[in-house]
Amino acid sequence: MVFTKLQRMQDRPFKIFSGNKSRYFAEKVCNSLNCPLGNMIIEHFADGEFAVSYEESIRGKQVFLIQSTFPNSDNLMELLLMIDAAKRASAKSIVAVIPYFGWARQDRKDKPRVSIGAKLIADMLSAAGINRLITMDLHADQIQGFFNVPVDHLYASAVFLEHIKQLDLSNMVIATPDVGGTKRASAYSKFLGCPMVICYKLRKKANEISDMQIIGDVEGMDVLLIDDIVDTAGTITKASDLIMEQGANSVRAIASHAVMSDPASTRVDSSALTEIIFTDSIPYSKKSEKVKILSVADMFADAIMRVCNNESISSLYVV
Repeated sequence: MVFTKLQRMQDRPFKIFSGNKSRYFAEKVCNSLNCPLGNMIIEHFADGEFAVSYEESIRGKQVFLIQSTFPNSDNLMELLLMIDAAKRASAKSIVAVIPYFGWARQDRKDKPRVSIGAKLIADMLSAAGINRLITMDLHADQIQGFFNVPVDHLYASAVFLEHIKQLDLSNMVIATPDVGGTKRASAYSKFLGCPMVICYKLRKKANEISDMQIIGDVEGMDVLLIDDIVDTAGTITKASDLIMEQGANSVRAIASHAVMSDPASTRVDSSALTEIIFTDSIPYSKKSEKVKILSVADMFADAIMRVCNNESISSLYVV
């Protein structure tokens, strides 16, 4: 009898669990894999402390723990306790599935006497006991080197490109809201065969822009801003307004992770943006007519299946 990949997946000794704030995403992944979400309890105490316990046996199982580490820090602490509990319950292997890897913007010493938060988080996850990491669109690719375990780094481009094609923009220009995103925007530009412009910004301090300039011509063009994280939306909205002032027909934005700290939604609504598209790596609960959410759950489900079957995931990479 010939078994399909899904049938082989169901026969394999694996379990999927999730923390509280990423349960919505884990349920989508499990629906895609046609498997149940594992039973786990996170018990909270009066002082804010919490404890994790698995309510089913995971001895000898391959355990996938789905949890984005967005603020607040409880999400990271939940994941660390989930890893520790799985290790102590004799799981065969522990895979941390982190759609949004928090603290990734602290990937280097950009001034004296600062922490490198991304490296610290990598060390904490490794010390807790993970055997593999699956994540998406890290703020900096070199963060993969902070880990001493295999890292499967997925990209939301496969999902975004389908949406971009549906827009059917014949005079499209790819733009990056800052110099740091040039490599990412260049990859989209080359794949789509369209020109690219750069928004050059200067900051006085974090989340505060002092000046911005557009390098390139956007007059009469439909501009698509590419970014990985939108936090307060100050950069992306300022860039969109400036682009429209310079004669663009329209300006849209795509970004992998909707951090969207206040007053981000208000800024997006009052900006020149036609729409801004995110993935569901982080739950977005605020209301904005300009915000569109695309799911990457199927992509993560496919990656999990391939890891379980010891298959390559390179076919998931588009850009």
